[in-house]
Amino acid sequence: MDILAEYRRVGDRLGKKYPSVDLDPVLDLVIRESRIMEQVPIRADACSDKDDLKFLACALAGNAACVVSGDRALLRASGYEGIEVMTPREFQTRFLDD
Repeated sequence: MDILAEYRRVGDRLGKKYPSVDLDPVLDLVIRESRIMEQVPIRADACSDKDDLKFLACALAGNAACVVSGDRALLRASGYEGIEVMTPREFQTRFLDD
């Protein structure tokens, strides 16, 4: 739930900056297609921004191979417990482009 709350907070901030973009359908899709994961223990030094630890903990709990984020602190944490953190562009290039 912490992650969804952060998505809403960031979505609200971006909505003010880009008023013609409606993020609600994207957030609704994320909520509809998500699974709630129990947090797993994670080292406090896994990421320089303590607020980003929840993303690594969620990835570990869900056995995810990667986290997609533009957050600099989270990008620097790439490799923690084998979890790759990549930008949206890197993800697109690697997995979605032909």
